[in-house]
Order: sequence, then structure tokens, then C-alpha cells
Amino acid sequence: MSLSTSFPKGKLNILLLENISAVSIETFKNMGYVSITSVKGAYSEDELIAALKDVHILGIRSKTKLSEKVFAHAPKLLAVGCFCIGVNQVDLAAASKKGVAVFNAPFSNTRSVAELAIAEIIMLIRKIPLMNQLAHKGIWQKESKNCFEVRGKVLGIIGYGHIGSQVSVLAEDMGMKVVYFDVETKLPLGNAVPITQLDDLLSVADIISLHVPESNDTHQMIDEQAFLKMKQGAILINLSRGSVVDLQALHTSITNGKIAGAAIDVFPTEPEKTGDSFQHFLQNVPNVILTPHIGGSTEEAQFNIGIDVSNKLIQFIERGNSMGSYSIPGINVPMQKTTRILHIHDNVPGVLSEINARLAARNINIVAQYLNTNELIGYVILDVEKGSSGEVLEQVQEVKNTIRTRILY
Repeated sequence: MSLSTSFPKGKLNILLLENISAVSIETFKNMGYVSITSVKGAYSEDELIAALKDVHILGIRSKTKLSEKVFAHAPKLLAVGCFCIGVNQVDLAAASKKGVAVFNAPFSNTRSVAELAIAEIIMLIRKIPLMNQLAHKGIWQKESKNCFEVRGKVLGIIGYGHIGSQVSVLAEDMGMKVVYFDVETKLPLGNAVPITQLDDLLSVADIISLHVPESNDTHQMIDEQAFLKMKQGAILINLSRGSVVDLQALHTSITNGKIAGAAIDVFPTEPEKTGDSFQHFLQNVPNVILTPHIGGSTEEAQFNIGIDVSNKLIQFIERGNSMGSYSIPGINVPMQKTTRILHIHDNVPGVLSEINARLAARNINIVAQYLNTNELIGYVILDVEKGSSGEVLEQVQEVKNTIRTRILY
């Protein structure tokens, strides 16, 4: 049910970039939002600064970069939806300091990525990319040498999160033996076996599939030394982040025969938009699959992402719920027949007590109060008796270290 908010929905401007699924537009429209602009491509920093002057909700995918400078020039921006699984394209500290909620859809494309990993494992172990290339050149290369079944092979999964664990289940269904490495303790699914040392996984796996986030710890974690520790004829799948694999070391390992094949979907530097030129030294290398960051690019995944992120944005705008936000402390609260005020402030001592003191001095009754903090900011949701919204807003706006306040209803 759509809520009646204090800010007219017809005046709330939504900008969706990078060809976000039409289901997102439908979701907003069904909830009463009408000022929606959808753009196919990404925006540069200068284009964002020009466009965000009057935007309240921004939707992006992985190509649009939101810097501190962009946030500084977006005075009306309330929330950002990353219609993808990552948020590394957003300066989250800058978003927090401006009181802008940032959401994403970390699980909506899990199945799509897992299926692509399995497909590429089968293709590579049968040398299909090479056979396909030769057939297109008119060469009939029918052979079974170094072509194998996946049944009985050892799949080593690095990163046993939502995607890695689903790859594990699908692989076991095909008769593969699964081992996995993760920096956190993860319970195995099926018969998968955890391995505590990455080097041990590298040495036993016939196929290695990467499903890790981008961080200092994962930067080029698969480097020249890692390839040397792998089995002769191993296969590598990277559907995670472009910075995780040293691609020059991969090229060397393939050309010298150490690695039998690889599938790379992500690159350290990628073209800005669809149709741009793409040149890479791994092109035309035998038994290598190169794809343009399409791990989650299925109709089903984009549909699910569109619904998931849009609903998170609507919940924040209409109720103040921030669960799943990477920049605003998470609070999930029920609706009340009250006046609701949102207050975002620097995370310093005394803010909540000052809010309460100011309202108590004016005999304003607090029906419910919710607080959560992160290292940078605090987030308070105040439900007060109806009829006092203007006075309450004025009082909480004057509290020291206030970043922004907003009346919901």
C-alpha cells in the first residue's frame, strides 16, 4: 500500500541510469511516483553534477561512479539504488556524511552467475572454445585428447558466499567433488569440504572458480605464484572482480601449458558503455572465454534486481526503513498512526539526549524512538503524537551535529 508522505510524490524526481530494467519504473509508478527519467548509458562526473541538482532518488549500475564531489553537488539527493550486486562504485563515506542512503541487490543475480560458471566449466574442460574457433575457420578437429567429463573432477571454489555456495550445489549435482576456501567460517552445503589454506586448494583443484569481493586482500590474489601452485592443466573461472587475477600471469600460464583454459568475465579496466571498442591481450588465445561482464546479465536477474532495489528505495523514502543500506545505519520499523521524523547526525555523544530534552521541554510526547549508528553517523526515527510535526522538525533541526532531517507523515 502506498503511503501519503509529506513530500508530494509528483514532485519527487527519480533518475535511472544505465538502462535499468523497466520493472523498476513500473514499481515506482505503481506506488504513485510519476517524475521518472530513464537513461540508457552511464554519466560522467560532470554530467552527474549537472543532472543531480534536483534529483531525489538516483538509480545506477556498475559503470556510474559517485564521488565525494558528486555528492557535494546533489543537495536534494535522498537515496541511491545500485541495481547490481556491488557498491564499490560509490564513495560510501561521502554518502554517509551527506545522509544519503545507498542500497543494492546482493543476491538477486546469484543463480545467473552460478549457471554461467557451470556452463563455462563444461565448455572449457571439453575445449569447446578452441573447437568452435577451428570449426569457424573451416578446420575439422575431431579429437578426445585432453577433453574430459566434469564428473569426478575437483572444483575449488574461492569465496563460499551466496554465489560460490550455489555453484557448489550445482557442481555436486553433476558429480563433481567440491572444496572451498573462505576467510570466514562457512558451513558446507552437500558434501563440499572446507580448506583452511588457499595454497592447499590451488594444489588439489582441477577447476578453480573465483567468487570474492574487491578488496586489498583480494587484489591479484591469483598471481604468478598462485598459478605455479596449481595443478598442471587446471582451469580458471573469474566471474568476481577484475582486480582479483593477474591477467598477464594468466596469459603466460596458458601459453606455456600450465593452465588448460580460462573464462574471464571481469577486467581491471572495462569500456564505459555497450558498443565501445574492447582490446585485450587475451583475445584469440586458445581455449579462453572472454565475456563483457555479463555474469548477472539475464532477463530474470535484471527483473529481480529491479524489484528488489526499487522496493528498498521506496521503503526508505516512505517509511524511513534503512535495512540493507551501506551508508545509513539499518533500522526497520512498523508504521504508526503518528507523525514520523527522520534525523541523521554525526555519531557523537549527546545527540539523542538533546533531542529528547528539547521535545520534553515542549511537552511533546514521543510514541516510539529508534536509533542505530555506524562509525560515521547516527540515524534516529522519531514517532511523535500527531499535530506537532512543525514544532518537532524545528527542534530536531537545531540539534548540534545534525546532518539532515525529514518529515515522513
